[in-house]
Amino acid sequence: MFKSFKALLVAAHFQPTVFVTAVSFLLARELWWEGPAYIIAVGVFFGQLVVGFTNDLNDFADDSKHNRVEKPLVAGSLTKTLLRKAIWVSLAFAIVLNLFGPLGIKGGLIYLFGIGCGVTYNFYLKSTPLSPLPYFLAFAALPASIVVATDRTPPLWLLGAGALLGVAAHFANVIKDLKEDVESGIRGLPQILGEKNSRAVTAFILILTTIILTQVIENILTLAIGLLGSLFLLFGGKRFVFPAIMLVSLLNVLLLIAAASVEIGSKSL
Repeated sequence: MFKSFKALLVAAHFQPTVFVTAVSFLLARELWWEGPAYIIAVGVFFGQLVVGFTNDLNDFADDSKHNRVEKPLVAGSLTKTLLRKAIWVSLAFAIVLNLFGPLGIKGGLIYLFGIGCGVTYNFYLKSTPLSPLPYFLAFAALPASIVVATDRTPPLWLLGAGALLGVAAHFANVIKDLKEDVESGIRGLPQILGEKNSRAVTAFILILTTIILTQVIENILTLAIGLLGSLFLLFGGKRFVFPAIMLVSLLNVLLLIAAASVEIGSKSL
């Protein structure tokens, strides 16, 4: 039982799932208060499980080809049958918690739209030039769902920053496996552009996001670190790529939450 549970957590892409969940909690806490924020975070968590599970299910053949034994399906610690059941259970919880929880129908539908974008990427758009589009839409939908639920209109800078961070996340995720993806015939936009160009695009996106957010809430130190990290991403060796992306992305997420708190304000419900 414990072995299967651990395998499901790995199949859910646990680290990015927890990261997105934590961001949603921090943002919801700024716009609501901790009570609703916990419920919103749990709903987001189940939604991210759906995206992670469907990703591993769809990638099984390619993961097997490249002998990615860190993937539970390839290692045999998880079966397709159990994974499909987990997808349906997670989807049910995501629908109930998001539509009938603090997000309400409007906010809940916006967040579920983002989950739909993630699933669409997994099954349909991953190997097309439109591969960044689901990330662009989904990462804009997450903060938008929380703001809309408080009867506010999400500011354009918030939607833009969220969308840009989503595209950066897409490129970051692909760059580390780009060679294997090309061998498998996966032709998303990062694979088409190649590693060098993808690194340049990611650096540009992160610099642009940092500039946008520091226009909303001034932070010279964060701006300097963000620009320096993006330069490491652009000109540094391969070992600097992923750490640089993570550093600048984390700084931007923290800036986004701080900016949302200051510019949108708090509201207890």
